[in-house]
Formats: sequence, C-alpha cells, structure tokens
Amino acid sequence: MFRPTHLTIFRQTARLKKPFTPLARQSPYSSGRGIPPPPYSSRKSFAYLLAPTAAFAYFVYDEQDQPQAVSQFHKSSLIFDFWPPTKASQPTPNEKYEQHTKEGDMTRTIPPISPGRPETLTKEEDEKLKEFWKLTLKVFGVTASSDATPIESKAKEENAVEQITDDLAAAGIGADGADAKKKRSKMSMFKKKEQPPAPAPATASGQISNQALATVKVDDKDDKHGLAKEFNAALSSQTPEELREAFWEMVKCDNPDALLLRFLRARKWNVENALVMMVSTMQWRAAEMKVHEVIGRGENGAVAAADNDFMHQLRIGKSFLHGWDKQGRPICYVRVRLHKAGEDSEDSLERYTVYIMETARLMLNNHVDTAAVVFDMSGFSLANMDYAPVKFMIKCFEAHYPESLGVCLVHKAPWIFQGIWSIIKGWLDPVVASKIHFTKTQDDLEQFIPKEHIIKELGGAEDWEYKYTEPSPEEDVSVGDKGAIAKLVAERNEVVKKYEALTRSWILEEPAGVATDKSIPLDGSSALKLKEERFKLASQLKDGYWQLDKYIRGRTYYDRTGVIRPGGVITFYPQTDSATVEAA
Repeated sequence: MFRPTHLTIFRQTARLKKPFTPLARQSPYSSGRGIPPPPYSSRKSFAYLLAPTAAFAYFVYDEQDQPQAVSQFHKSSLIFDFWPPTKASQPTPNEKYEQHTKEGDMTRTIPPISPGRPETLTKEEDEKLKEFWKLTLKVFGVTASSDATPIESKAKEENAVEQITDDLAAAGIGADGADAKKKRSKMSMFKKKEQPPAPAPATASGQISNQALATVKVDDKDDKHGLAKEFNAALSSQTPEELREAFWEMVKCDNPDALLLRFLRARKWNVENALVMMVSTMQWRAAEMKVHEVIGRGENGAVAAADNDFMHQLRIGKSFLHGWDKQGRPICYVRVRLHKAGEDSEDSLERYTVYIMETARLMLNNHVDTAAVVFDMSGFSLANMDYAPVKFMIKCFEAHYPESLGVCLVHKAPWIFQGIWSIIKGWLDPVVASKIHFTKTQDDLEQFIPKEHIIKELGGAEDWEYKYTEPSPEEDVSVGDKGAIAKLVAERNEVVKKYEALTRSWILEEPAGVATDKSIPLDGSSALKLKEERFKLASQLKDGYWQLDKYIRGRTYYDRTGVIRPGGVITFYPQTDSATVEAA
C-alpha cells in the first residue's frame, strides 16, 4: 500500500517512455524524515497511475530504495498536495536553490548535484568520508576528551583574533596597518615557513595527532608537485591546534564535507593520499603563498604596498571573471595576448593567480562547485608564451585547488601553438587534460556558453567589456575591526565545536553527545537526523563566514561592481537581474 506522503508533481511536455517512481519532497512523512519509504513495488504501481500525465518530482527511488536526483524538470508545474504535513518541512537543497533562482529571476541553468558530493554519496563513498574525517580529527587533536576549558577556549579565540588582525596589519589593512612588524602570536593559524619548527606537543591531543600521522604512508613515487615535502614541513612546524585552525580558515564558506570530498575524489578515494594532499595544501596556503594576506589586503592593500605588477594585471584585465557557462559555472577569461614574458614579476603573477582563484571560489555553491576557464588566444605570438605561470596554474588545479576545474576552452589558438601544446599536455594529469577543449568559431563557443552571454570581444552578443575601477580607502573601513572579528570568531568557533562533535557521533554511529570508544549503531531515523544536523551546521558556518567576510577580506573589483553582494549573492548581469545566485 502506498503510504501517505507530501508530493509535488511536475508536468512534463513529453510522455515518459517508462514510468518514474515518485519520491516526496523532504517532509515529516517522507524517507528523509526518518519514516521508511513505501515498498518499491507500491511506488512502482503508483507511478504507473501517474505515467499518462508524464509527471515526476525532484527525486526518484531506484531499485535499492536510494533517492536519485532527477536532472531536469519544468518550472511550469502542476502542483498536487496529498496528505499535507502537519508542520512546515525543511526544503531540500534542490528546492532551496530553485526558490533562490525564482527570487532572482535567474536564467542560469540549474544543474543536478554531481556524484561524489555530500548530497549524492553512495554507501561506499560515505564510509570513505567517515574514514577521512576520523583521521583528520585525530591529526587535529580533536577527540571526545579534548574539549578545552572555557578559559582555554577564550585564550584561543583571543589568539586567533589577534593573529587575524596582525596579519591584516602586516598587509597594511586595518587600524594597525602602519605597525606591520607587530609580533605574531605563537598560536598563529598562519605560521610562516621561515619560523623555526615548533616543539613536539606534549598534550594528550598532540600525542594522538603524532600517532595518527606516524601511520600515514607518504607515497612520493609520483609526487610531481612536491606534496610529500609540504606535508612533512607542516608536521615539523605546526601543532595539532594550528593545523585545525588552518583547516577551518581554509573552509571559509564551503561545506566542510564538500572540501574533504574534493581531496578524496582527486586522490581516487584513497584516504591517506587525500590527507597528505590536504595538509600539504594548508601548508602551501599559509607558508608559501600566504593566501590570507593576498585576500586580506585586497586591492587597497596592493596599492598601499606599491605592488605595481599585481595592480598592472588588474588594470589591464589580463584575466577576469564574468558570467556563467551552460552548466552554471562561473567563467574566468584569460587574455593571453596581454601577457608579456618578464613584464611582471613571477611572484606577482602567482599572487594574481591566487587572487583570481580565491575570488572565483566565493562564486561556487553546492550545485556548481567547479569553474570554467577560457583562454582567449587571439593575437597570440611567441612573445606571449611563458612556461612558468603555466606550470603554476597546473600546480594550483592539480595539487591545491583539486576538483575545481570544470572545463577549459582554448579559443582561436594559432598554428604556432601546436608545438607548445604538445609540451604542456605532457605536464597535465590525464583527468585535467580531458577537460581541455579547443574552439575556433562562434558555434564552438556556443557548445559551452549561452549564445546571448558570449562577450562581444569574442564575437558574441553580450555588450559587456572589462573596465577596471580603482579602489577607494573607504570601502575597506571595516577590515580589521577587532571587536566585530572577536564576536564573529567566537560565534563561529561554537558552531565549529558542535560540527566536530556531531561528526564524531556520525563516525562512531553513536547518539550525539555520547562519548565512548565503542560503536553504538543508530537506527535509520537517528542516523538521518545526525546528517541533517550536520548539514544545518554547515549552513550556519557558511552564513557566519559571510558575516565575517567584510572584516577580514579586502574589497575587490567584483565587490565594487556589484558582482559579489552581501551574504554571498553573486550577480553578473545586474542590468537585467537575470543571473543572480547565492554562492557557496
């Protein structure tokens, strides 16, 4: 017998060749709320009744009673409500996304969530994620007995706030910007490589972390990006608490699960390799690239520091972010003809690359977590060829921003590029190489970018061009505000603690709040509730980051032109409001 559920059925213009089995939206009566789904045969029979109307919902069940996302649906829907729930239900990720697009009147494609993401994990992938979290928390010294006392927690928060404001001051931002040589806190989450290695931690959590790391096998036989070296450098210079703080700084507005899954997918679900890659990335961000300074100072800081090479690239628009491709990915355009080898320093090229990638990262979300890159090769000559920045970009995508590239278009490459490409292709991981496509004509571009949103300099219909606007000191007046940072960091730390506690419970399959070393199996309802609570906390972390953002991130061209708006709303086409989406 078909059980009462809350169904939203969408009308499709074509009849189904075979019936779909409908799944209710998440509600108190549906499987997502702990009540078992109806038997497959019952749902199948009910689907046959619906087949003549060719109707389907957001998800369908497969033969193993697993919900599967439906990739396409029509907004012109026919709504039927059977047995409405007695209390308001929480919308699913797909529903929240659709509601936001309705509010923004967005024409951007709504893609299904890709495999291997928090919402679409198989049972085996879910177990790998648990294994990764278990090892990660051990590395960070986070155990059931590692909760700090209120005094310790307050001291850590004060140290974290002091470090953030000191780093901003060193970059010339904030009230203390003139005092760039202020002493660093020993609890820095951004410990620099030039500092002497910290002594081995003597705390219980530190010992657990060292034991956990001692079991990790560093496979350096195919380590072309030096991840093993970065990993070992992190172990020699960072305490478990510093590694933990660096991780949560790296999370920003991401879902923490989604961030770990990037490294897992990049390392083909090998947990130890994923850990090495992630810790190496944390070390690279903090010690080598100093990502926090590049982003924290913003463009005002670059002007104040007389970083002329960095600003030169911004002003001429050597690369820029604009619009969405057909899969809803933000597009980064690189105008190769504007690069002259030796014109800008290598360091400034790397800072500029990180600046663009970190800004693009703010434009991603749980539906679209990769970007598109278009290399405009028109007017290219050998004077524009420079292998060093190419190698750096490859390292970024393969080693430190894994699973971030969705597609790369090389547009109008001249014949002289053929020999260069044969060299570059040999440096690429096969997975990355498979995402690169060569385009020549307008029709080629339209395979990837909507016709109406191909910019006019590429021969398209969109009347838009990059025009840099200079920063003003007033736009960064909030950056470095110690009072606001202290309040928001304290709130974020509380959410982080709850998230870590729920994650331990989820890993051990024990009720939240129970701290034991033995696994206590949860029933299906409790396990689903744990997952829901973790998703809610991830959402709180995202919202908390965007509240903190204006105090720790210098404003950019994309803030001044209204592309990045308060709360993480991204708008590329403000004149029509036709491409607005909530980031992260």
